[in-house]
Amino acid sequence: MANLLTRRSFIAHAGAGLAASALVGAAHAADDQTPDQMLNDLIRENQDSGLGSGFDNASRNVKLPKKSLPTLSPSTAETTQTSIAQYETIVAKGGWPEVSGGEGLRVGVKSPAVPSLRARLSIVGDLELNSGEREVFDSYVDAAVRRFQLRHGLHADGVVHDATLRALNVPADRRLAQLRTNAVRLKSLSGNLGNRIVVANIPAAQIEAIENGVAVTRHTAVAGKPDRPSPDVRSKIVQINFNPFWTVPVSIIRKDLIPKMQAEPDYLTRNHIRIFDPKNNELPPSQIDWYSAEAVNYKFKQDAGDFNSLGSMKINFLSPDGVYMHDTPSKGLFGEDFRFASSGCMRVQNVRELVYWILADSPGWSKAEIDEVIKSGERKDAKVAKALPLYWVYVTAWATPDGVVQFRDDIYNRDGLAG
Repeated sequence: MANLLTRRSFIAHAGAGLAASALVGAAHAADDQTPDQMLNDLIRENQDSGLGSGFDNASRNVKLPKKSLPTLSPSTAETTQTSIAQYETIVAKGGWPEVSGGEGLRVGVKSPAVPSLRARLSIVGDLELNSGEREVFDSYVDAAVRRFQLRHGLHADGVVHDATLRALNVPADRRLAQLRTNAVRLKSLSGNLGNRIVVANIPAAQIEAIENGVAVTRHTAVAGKPDRPSPDVRSKIVQINFNPFWTVPVSIIRKDLIPKMQAEPDYLTRNHIRIFDPKNNELPPSQIDWYSAEAVNYKFKQDAGDFNSLGSMKINFLSPDGVYMHDTPSKGLFGEDFRFASSGCMRVQNVRELVYWILADSPGWSKAEIDEVIKSGERKDAKVAKALPLYWVYVTAWATPDGVVQFRDDIYNRDGLAG
């Protein structure tokens, strides 16, 4: 069983050494920090403690994902292809060990599971094995786990939660197969995409605004459920709706709304959703037979407001699947590692920043004007001056030009590696 070390024994055993205050600070890095900020804080805490100056150099030898490097670019396609050789070598040497009994490991813990964790992290370059006791989860291991979590799209808190343990124990040959599959995908997507584009990577549940090959802003997203997947999209953003109404799609009426009304007869009233017949006459919910398919013959429209499922903004583009990107009142989902909870559309965290960027060249839509419209609650539409190329892609493995390799779960089983 893992044992939490005392402060004295931890300092005695860990080559890097940490004061108790540094341990607490490292374990509770702010959720909204960038990867570089998190690592800088960790380094500063070690330096301030006076107990381990070597941590700085060792940590800086291992690269973190750079926020400015986009997932989709010709250079990413090239470096992903190049990274295959690295993983072929790893597989040829027997891969990496399984981390058994490692769930819950965190900084300050001594456990027989730590040596295999150290080995696993060092094989892919997240950890340099140059100091510290083998069974101690010290500051080096903490920083390495955070790097690993960042590379796998997980909450980078340095704790080996269940999701982190599952990612650690994906076999090396499977990761190699992912890289091979996605190198082909990326090559097919690396043509002339445009100088100013928006890219949503579905398995990463992430959206990037890319300008001249640089990801100028990146947003956490919520994508479609496995049984209601978000589709691949190649389109152009043409319009922004402010304070929109939401017209409920027929698929959601059938799958969600009818069962909800059977269980909760006041559901529509509580959620400000009104019913209209084909002649646009409003009907009371009591007039519908909720134990039949009658409801699909009517239009269901949710009023604008803080409660609206689309939030305060909707990003429109042409799509045969009827999908779009939008704000949401359910902000808590953005903090989850598993963010596949929609019916195919994309919910966007900090969507206002993305909309600022989309409308930057559209007259009459400065930041101040956008803020004012949202604050007013008035229904308004903004035409994008120059339609903006949009790509929803399915990429589960890629390597950016700095050599950092990233992986995501094959959430829709499209890599052909299931089983």
